[in-house]
Amino acid sequence: QVQLIESGGGLVQTGESLRLSCAASGRTFSSYAMGWFRQAPGKEREFVAAISRGGGGTYYADSVKERFTISRDNAKNTVYLQMNSLNPEDTAVYYCAAVAPWIPNTGSYYYRERNYNSWGQGTQVTVSS
Repeated sequence: QVQLIESGGGLVQTGESLRLSCAASGRTFSSYAMGWFRQAPGKEREFVAAISRGGGGTYYADSVKERFTISRDNAKNTVYLQMNSLNPEDTAVYYCAAVAPWIPNTGSYYYRERNYNSWGQGTQVTVSS
């Protein structure tokens, strides 16, 4: 497994932006497709975005398309989530996760939480109205 540490969360106002970072250590970072999930109070954890091992493929939940951008820097062992036009419905704990290495490198697998086997501790994002 890979160890993941998120950072960059905070309190912002509606319409503002944040960039989350997830630093990975352990085994070869470029071997892992990566994803971001979030969990709002009283709700189940949900998929937000994912990126393929090489970064050529990106995938988004409908609720964040056109507003969020996932990217990665394999040289820095880091994956990012740029979040623009934030609104109160984006308030949640955001988790970085690595796709299990035995999962095929195909985007359709990245939407399901069960295909991830390494998780960060989460970072809180709060958007005030």
